[in-house]
This record gives sequence, structure tokens and C-alpha cells, in this order.
Amino acid sequence: MTAPTEEGGMHLQHQRWSDLSARRRVGVAVVSAAQLALTAAAYRDLARRDADEVNGPKAAWALAILVNWVGPLTYFAKGRVRS
Repeated sequence: MTAPTEEGGMHLQHQRWSDLSARRRVGVAVVSAAQLALTAAAYRDLARRDADEVNGPKAAWALAILVNWVGPLTYFAKGRVRS
């Protein structure tokens, strides 16, 4: 099944989980687990910090952390007050 073409004429395909090789399934599972662990660590850190130990509103960081890899990584890099 072919999806609409993107710029450059490259065809995108949607694959079902059952269509993936065992190696790709493991890769997807590992990357997904890493993303979930990073997100959980960011939420745990945010929950344990006082508001004065966070750059900006905690509620805003809680929403930002939801943005795949970018949110948690940005929180760890910019969201915490460094002493």
C-alpha cells in the first residue's frame, strides 16, 4: 500500500507491526522504551523540585516534556536551575 508522495517524488509506505522484521521490531521497542524512560525521568525530576528550582512555570514544563525527545532533553538542559 502506497501513501501519497512527498516532495521529491519519494513514496512513503505504512507498515503494520506484523510486516516488520524481528530486528526492526526490537529496534522500535528499544527506542520506545528509551523515550518512555527519559520522559518518566523528566517528570519524576520535575515533581521532586520546588518551583524556585525550575526555570519557568512547572505546568509549562510538564506540557513541554510531552514533546517526544525534545521536551525531556530540553527540560534537563534548560528547565532546571543550576546552583
